Amino acid sequence: MIFFLIGCVISGAIAGGLGRLILPGRQNISVFATIAAGAVAAGVGTGIAYLLGFADRSWLVFVVQIVLAVGCVAIVASASGKKSGS
Repeated sequence: MIFFLIGCVISGAIAGGLGRLILPGRQNISVFATIAAGAVAAGVGTGIAYLLGFADRSWLVFVVQIVLAVGCVAIVASASGKKSGS
């Protein structure tokens, strides 16, 4: 279980950063919020991969995690209350 959580944080940092790069505009959220959103996306994405049976394809799991990270970063950015824009 601890290795799963550590893996979620590490892949969440990468997925959250990529999700933030993919999301258009500027997101005024902290690095911690980006990593947290990415970690949630990584955990949920891995769970979806196991449920749908493609957990053995790591590249596909990572794509799902990035797509979910874009959504999580967008939700966190909109809920932060700060104005976003360029």
